[in-house]
Amino acid sequence: MRNNVLDYLDEIVGIKPDKVAFADDKEEFTFKQTYDVSRAIGSSILKKGIERKPVVVFMRKHPKEIVTFFGVIKAGSFYVPIDEEMPEARISLILENVMAPLLICDDETYEKALTFKFEGEIVNYSDISETKEEPELLDKAYCRALDTDPIYIVFTSGSTGVPKGVAACHRSVLDYVEQLSDTLGFNEDTVFGNQTPLYFDACLKELYPTLKYGATTYLIPRSLFMMPVKLVEYLNENKINTICWVVSALTLISAFGTFDKVKPEYLHTIAFGSEVFPIKQFKIWKTTLPDASFTNLYGPTEGTGMCCFYHVDRDFEETDMIPIGRPFKNTEILLLKERKELAGPGEEGEMCIRGTSVTLGYYNNPEKTNESFIQNPLNTAYPEIIYCTGDIGKYNEYGELIFVSRKDYQIKHMGHRIELGEIEINASTVAGIRFAACIYDNKDGKIVIYYVGDPTEAEFVKALRSKLPRYMLPNVTHKLPQMPLTANGKIDKVTLKKMYEGESDS
Repeated sequence: MRNNVLDYLDEIVGIKPDKVAFADDKEEFTFKQTYDVSRAIGSSILKKGIERKPVVVFMRKHPKEIVTFFGVIKAGSFYVPIDEEMPEARISLILENVMAPLLICDDETYEKALTFKFEGEIVNYSDISETKEEPELLDKAYCRALDTDPIYIVFTSGSTGVPKGVAACHRSVLDYVEQLSDTLGFNEDTVFGNQTPLYFDACLKELYPTLKYGATTYLIPRSLFMMPVKLVEYLNENKINTICWVVSALTLISAFGTFDKVKPEYLHTIAFGSEVFPIKQFKIWKTTLPDASFTNLYGPTEGTGMCCFYHVDRDFEETDMIPIGRPFKNTEILLLKERKELAGPGEEGEMCIRGTSVTLGYYNNPEKTNESFIQNPLNTAYPEIIYCTGDIGKYNEYGELIFVSRKDYQIKHMGHRIELGEIEINASTVAGIRFAACIYDNKDGKIVIYYVGDPTEAEFVKALRSKLPRYMLPNVTHKLPQMPLTANGKIDKVTLKKMYEGESDS
């Protein structure tokens, strides 16, 4: 029985030592190199007397960063990834929260690291990766480790502007890897194409299944996601057959006619999540790759990544929403009304996660932890923590879970309760529309829609009038040359809100 995620690495290195585990467009690491360097880094950390502590990893996206994560785990500690893409203010808040004794950087980030208000020790990967292995120290750390010990802290956004650090343990990650792998059918021939930054939990879908099966993960250069044709060519050059991407990354390819020029030759497994996939764009993918499997995944960082899945097995109308299906094994979704009682058939409720996938809570933040990680109200007999996602869901006529909206994405407008997501879905069906996103002006009571596409604003508004009731029509319409995206590839609604507020003030 495994109780540490690196048990996968310890097993696979004896089977496929020379196979490439992790690679980018410049460098690659075999399983043997990954094993050796992670043990060297782990030895270096333990020699400093650091164990069961947070270790900050501030490196560019590279296979070396992944190996550094594993080195931190080898030392019995847990990694806290940060990145140059992050604003300095956010980095400062993260460092203040975790109070780590050690920060690991690389040659490219070393000078920037020296400017941080960081009271611990700063070390360079190039120095500690050459450390002589200390088997006795590593073995002692392993024997003391529990499957409930943290493995990482990943920071999400906070409603107050202060980021929240989600701490996940080995047990929940092991469970996630097993369930996700069974659901998507990973094996030793899987070649992943990683899209997300390594400071997001979304990269778990590639990192640990790669170790479990002896698969291979390519870290796709971020620049390629602005060049759809070159991106697909990269997939073909590296024979990538499996991708688990946010929806915006997929629509970036399909919305701009990329498949008229080049098609993925090896892709057979496509998983997507984090946003609603416009049916019009989904159908382009499905038509292009009719024999591939498509799976909608749902889950928050606080639930160790994804916790629900739906294998797309039927056709949908353009105004439909692809279900999120059902929970992974060993996970239950409770639809709760007011966090007190179960929603009835056809009723909406907040999706609350029960099971091993529930993480440990927010690091050094008991107040926020207690707001969302609560005692199961259906169980008063013994302690049982569930996570309340803030997402509203319901069951459809097939018994499948449907994502309705965020609790904070429902608005009351002109006396009507409106889901902004419904407006976006209908907007995405307008001919020539590539991206559409809504925000709400609470001050003046206006629905605001931003879009990227061919129609003029007047043409777009006219088309929406034939699709939406009058009370749901946007009050303000803005056409953009391109949609702002977060580092994870999602539509950046925080930026849209700021853009709108700036326009309103001017």
